[in-house]
Amino acid sequence: MRTGTIGRGLGLATALAALITGLCMAPATAVRAAPEPAPAVAAAPAAFTHPGVLVSRPQLDFVRAKVQAGAQPWKSAYDQMMASKYASLTRTAKPRAVVECGSYSNPNYGCTDEREDAIAAYTLSLAWYITQDSRYAAKAVEIMDAWSAVIKDHTNSNAPLQTGWAGSSWPRAAEIIKYTYSGWPNAGRFATMLRDVYLPKVINGSNSNGNWELSMTEAAIGISVFLEDRTSYDRAVTKFRGRVPAYIYLTSDGALPKAAPGSGLDTRDKIIKYWQGQSTFMDGLSQETCRDLTHTGYGISAVSHIAETGRIQGQDLYPEIADRLRHALGLHAKYQLGEAVPSSLCGGSLKDNLGPVTEVGFNALHNRMGIAMTNTQTLTQQRRPAGTDNLFVAWETLTHADNPN
Repeated sequence: MRTGTIGRGLGLATALAALITGLCMAPATAVRAAPEPAPAVAAAPAAFTHPGVLVSRPQLDFVRAKVQAGAQPWKSAYDQMMASKYASLTRTAKPRAVVECGSYSNPNYGCTDEREDAIAAYTLSLAWYITQDSRYAAKAVEIMDAWSAVIKDHTNSNAPLQTGWAGSSWPRAAEIIKYTYSGWPNAGRFATMLRDVYLPKVINGSNSNGNWELSMTEAAIGISVFLEDRTSYDRAVTKFRGRVPAYIYLTSDGALPKAAPGSGLDTRDKIIKYWQGQSTFMDGLSQETCRDLTHTGYGISAVSHIAETGRIQGQDLYPEIADRLRHALGLHAKYQLGEAVPSSLCGGSLKDNLGPVTEVGFNALHNRMGIAMTNTQTLTQQRRPAGTDNLFVAWETLTHADNPN
């Protein structure tokens, strides 16, 4: 328990009495807030790896070789991507100076357009690298230039989340184009857009539902890599380390889930309310499981994406979160595969669908780290090729299925 400094004029007996009184008066339901996690050493690399947001050059080379060889599941995943609207060479970007997004994108003034243009830029950058057809790179540049010339702000209640979603996709595209294609004279203007319009909205996180802060943190880390901003990168990793244990529960946490630093969740009642009224906790339960599986999938996906980018940048975050991530994937995959939901879990009913979010985490934990993940493996393979959620997840069977790099 942290206590204040005892003044020089206060005797030892008085100090002890004051301490005992304070302990006795503390409310019985109080929960000690988690301290702000601080890495022992800086997280940012001495030199950033490019391209290095979610996908690296060795990963891209692996994918290109598999597609060219017609190997599965990569060829079918590639065909799916190329048949999508996001790979169209006739796409016209729809930038806005101010993107206004209310709750659940209502109102929707540019929200869908921005997210989908960002996914399109990423899709086209993948198409460019795999085909080496410069038309795809040029179209990605056209879309990124259109937005960097116009956008000034995001407003209304969903502005932080919207910025996080679009801000997660933009740097993936920008990294591939800047470091594998020579025709982007406005790359500096795009960097200014990320620095001035996106980063300030996401770098401080959010005390809303966990998928918000995780998506915002994913954007902050990706943007920091593109900008080579070590200070922001370190801040984002610290935020990640505080949020993941507060989003995915393990029995080793104790009777209650952990609270994120600064959340103000300092009583049992507050924590249970925040966890959607769930009072029975089990390995892999997410803070949003009893809300719906769609939002849970957003959170799990962002956790995987952040850890993947960290690994590419030379700081492997997977060992820190592997136990939580494997249990989260496994628990939700089990019920997505049809196992009956017990009454102790969300009243015996789970809503919606997890989405195309398992490939990155499964590849990292199962294929690279050798962790057995039977349910996650079954679900992942059944749902291949994984497509896009039209928000910030896209083509992860193509980029990460059995990718050893």
